[in-house]
Amino acid sequence: MTTLRGNWNYPTSIKFGAGRIVELPGHCRELGMQRPLLVTDEGLAALPMIGQAVQLCRDDGLACEVFSDVQPNPVEANVSAGVKAFQAGGHDGVIAFGGGSALDSAKAVALMIGQVRPIWDFEDREDWYKRVIVAGMVPVVAVPTTAGTGSEVGRASVITDLRDHTKKIIFHPNMMPSIVLEDPELTVGLPPRITAAVGMDALSHNLEAYCAPGYHPMAEGIAVEGMRLIKEWLPRAVSNGADVEARAYMLVASSMGATAFQKGLGAMHSLSHPCSANLGTHHGLTNAVVMPYVLEWNRAAIEEKLARLAAWLGLREHSYAGVLDWVLDLRREIGIPNTLGEIGVKEGHAAPFAPQAFADPSTGGNPVALTVSDFEQLYRNCIRGDLRSN
Repeated sequence: MTTLRGNWNYPTSIKFGAGRIVELPGHCRELGMQRPLLVTDEGLAALPMIGQAVQLCRDDGLACEVFSDVQPNPVEANVSAGVKAFQAGGHDGVIAFGGGSALDSAKAVALMIGQVRPIWDFEDREDWYKRVIVAGMVPVVAVPTTAGTGSEVGRASVITDLRDHTKKIIFHPNMMPSIVLEDPELTVGLPPRITAAVGMDALSHNLEAYCAPGYHPMAEGIAVEGMRLIKEWLPRAVSNGADVEARAYMLVASSMGATAFQKGLGAMHSLSHPCSANLGTHHGLTNAVVMPYVLEWNRAAIEEKLARLAAWLGLREHSYAGVLDWVLDLRREIGIPNTLGEIGVKEGHAAPFAPQAFADPSTGGNPVALTVSDFEQLYRNCIRGDLRSN
């Protein structure tokens, strides 16, 4: 374990290693913070790690307070409440502490502090990010406590728009945290089912980035190694949550997935977003459920690439079928449901969700072009457990 420690500067400044949470106050000061606002979710706020982080800051003379009005699929109201808390407390920076929802909310709060437009004016469309008043943004130190979303190395936040129940990507290059503290000991308390779900989210990021069309060899290289780490270490992290080595490798694989998916995502995420926005399903779990159905739909376009991936992963069969079988076996081993029907998505949801999936920003990265009717059929496949190609 002593070798699992390092300082990296890709894609941002990452301080990785067990026990490094003690460095939090110093990194806040490095970014000019005297009064940081620690943004987390309600569940995490009650755990000792948050109190310990706040005390570390206060013992170092930083006037740190906590904001935790963040729900699992954050909405505009969570961000607005965070901005009000930031302003009321006279804060000068943000500590983003938690899983994907907390990190996304925190980054959005740091963006919106000095803006005059509504948050939806900064959706990741065309050049809308140029509307941001950059001088109004405040610095962020990110501390991830799950190994799934990789939001700590991302330049965007996913926020649910309750006006149409869609997830929107809010983007600006400066939303990427300036410093990331990755301490695998903070992920040790994650329950097995959440460890499995977020781990499969990391797999979906790496896998969809690898399969996305376009030329980005750096992203592809990161993605294949991220998947190899997940293959080796996710089952161990699920079976023994106290295995800090497994937790460490999964934390790395999570950041790798979010780094790689600048190349693109695909239909796994397009299908997942309407489910979580409308029904509140767990994002990573939903990605895990739809994964084999999307692979099979895309088979003709990705068969050769997955044969190469199978070789890198050391699978017995160096083929598309080898990868599909591995995904199915992994899901069974760590307790992922087989169908969307098992997590509350019904046949009647297919038709209304399909247009939302089609309009999702992830759709453009899918290896096969999709129509609204294709998405409706894909939903039905995932709900019924019909594993067949298009």
